[in-house]
Order: sequence, then C-alpha cells, then structure tokens
Amino acid sequence: MFKVAVGHSTDLESADAIAEVLAQCQGELVDITPTAGVLLAAIDFDHKLILDQVLETYPDLALIGGTTDGEISSVLGFEQDSLTLMLFCSDQVHITAGIGTDVSADVPGATQSAIDQAKVSHSDPIQFCLTLPESLTTSAVQIVESLKDQLGPQVPIFGGLTADQWRFKYTHQFCQDQVYSDAVPVLLFSGPVLFSHGIASGWQPIGKRGCITRAVQNVVYEINDQPALDFYKYYLGPVPPSSEYPLAVYEPSGELSYMRAPSGIYDPEAGSITFFGDIPEGATIQITETSRDQILAASQTSMQQALQSYPGKSPAAALFFSCASRRQILGSRTGEEYKLIEAGGNHTFPSCGFYTNGEIAPLENKGSTYFHNETFITVLLGDT
Repeated sequence: MFKVAVGHSTDLESADAIAEVLAQCQGELVDITPTAGVLLAAIDFDHKLILDQVLETYPDLALIGGTTDGEISSVLGFEQDSLTLMLFCSDQVHITAGIGTDVSADVPGATQSAIDQAKVSHSDPIQFCLTLPESLTTSAVQIVESLKDQLGPQVPIFGGLTADQWRFKYTHQFCQDQVYSDAVPVLLFSGPVLFSHGIASGWQPIGKRGCITRAVQNVVYEINDQPALDFYKYYLGPVPPSSEYPLAVYEPSGELSYMRAPSGIYDPEAGSITFFGDIPEGATIQITETSRDQILAASQTSMQQALQSYPGKSPAAALFFSCASRRQILGSRTGEEYKLIEAGGNHTFPSCGFYTNGEIAPLENKGSTYFHNETFITVLLGDT
C-alpha cells in the first residue's frame, strides 16, 4: 500500500491555513496514518507554528520542507502566498528524514550529517533521495555533488532549492518541527517504491557551441579564450545577458545538457558573466532562446517523459519542481503550466510542487544527478 494525500490553502493566517490543509489531508486518509511528508510554504507564514501543528497531528511523521516562489498542487493548481502539504502513507516503503546545518561553512559536513541521520534505520538499499536545500548562501552544485558522494552515484536525487519570492534575502528549510536557514534537509526512500522522472526546459540552442576556457564557480570570464560577454554580444548584439538567454551546458558525452541562467550581473571591464550555478572550465556550451509557448510546452513534455518511463501500472502521486525564472518570464501565464500537465497527463493522482531557485534531477533515468536552472522536473511515485 502506498497512498498519498495533499492539502493546499491560500488563507494568509498561518493557523487557519494549516488547519485547512490538515483537514483536507485527513479527509483523504480517513484512518490511515502517514509516515512522511513534504511541506511547501510562502516565505511570510509563521512556519514554526505550522510545523508544530503538523507534528502535533502526526507525531511520528518524517517531515521536511521549505519556502517557495509559488506553490503547485492537484487541489488548487498554481498559487502564490499559499501553503501545501503532501503526506505519504505506506506499510512497506520506508521513508526517513535528516538535516544538515551551516552548509555554507562546511558543505561535505552538512550533507554527511543529513544523510547519516536519515540512513540510520534503513536496512534496504536507498532507492532515491528528495532534498530541498538552501539556495542563497553557497554553491548548489557543491551541495548536489556532496550528496552524490554520500549516497553513491547510483542513487538519484530529486528536488529544488528553497526560495523567497525573488527577494534574495534568506530562505527557510524545515525538518520535523524546526525552521532552519543555510541547511540541507533530505528524505530517503527505500523498499518497494516505484518512481520515474521527466525533465524539460523549452529553450532551444542557437549559434555554434563554445568552450568555457576560464571560470571560477558561477562566474564565467572567458568562452573560446575571449571575454564571455563578447560571446553573448556576437549572438545577441546589445541585449545584456539575462535569464531569457541561458546557456545549455553539455555533459561529457555531448548529447545531453543542463541549463545555466545568467543572474543579470556582469562586468563590462572584465567581460565576465555571473550565473545562477557553477559552470566547470572545459565545458561545452551553447546560447539558447525560447518563447512562452515553448516554456509551457516543456512542462507537458516533462510529465509525458515521466509517464512513459514509469515502471508500474499507475503512479500514486507526482512531485513538480519548476524554476522561479520560468515563473518570472511566464508572468500571468504561469498558471498554465499545471493546467497543461493535467491535460496532457490525463491524471487523477495527487500532486504537489513549487517554484524553486534551482532544480535537481538526473538528465536521464539511471544517469548522474545534476543541478539545473530554468527547468521543469516531474517525479512520479508509486509502489508494486
């Protein structure tokens, strides 16, 4: 048995919002007790009050979560300034939580702490990891790579970086009844859980590929031994580097790529461009462009990929991670993302997700996990 319930409220009062969410979940679960959950909340709620209420209702729940740039669910679709909760119930799938703190001071130490806490009661191999890390204090690429080191490269990692509605001041992460910043919470799944994922962005490459010849983490100084700004100017003219024209960064085989979006910060004198994620020296890249229709179509593609590769008959639930930059570009059309997923997937199972400061998933099934920008990720879950 693997059952999932979702609650979602737009009430701005924290106590009323979580009461509504819990009532919705209890109505779905009746007398079934959940074992784990994911809480996604806008930045201005009283998060401690909300967590206390969830754990008072379900004292043994393994709970993680974080703040968002917008929330998605099968209950209300896309909303902002809202609160949503997904609860997992299973008598066979084992799900546990862990947290690593002060990640900006010690990325390996924080990720090891989170994984060690969560792994302690697992007797079966870990099937996958769900994580909702800090986004503003340290390198997300380093967090992902460190989690891979702790789990082993064969364990896929899914999730998104916590957000604060484009304020870029601070984000929060949740584990059990505690509110953190600068932390890495994880849920680990073992046992007979089935899962698949899909990944799409909607951006299409333009021009020729180039090579990153000088970069320091997320600051790119040279492409093809020339100032990075010159590479952008060659294709875009006077248009400054922005999230509307991210780079496709190709993995070593040159077939698959992940997205890196300019942050809007660049130095005309140095010719450098700052991105929303690290780019390694030697990487092959290509400028990309898109339209709003293509961005929206990518969400549907992501769902279709996940459905096509799902190993069971029918998923029990879906998790969605979409980029805050996508929401910024889509503007008033953001709500169409979920509507297209729902129409294209023709699904009735519960779903939950949020707009992130960066997404985490493998580029393909059984592939290595990467950190992404401007991407829509679907994760489907169920059991045998």
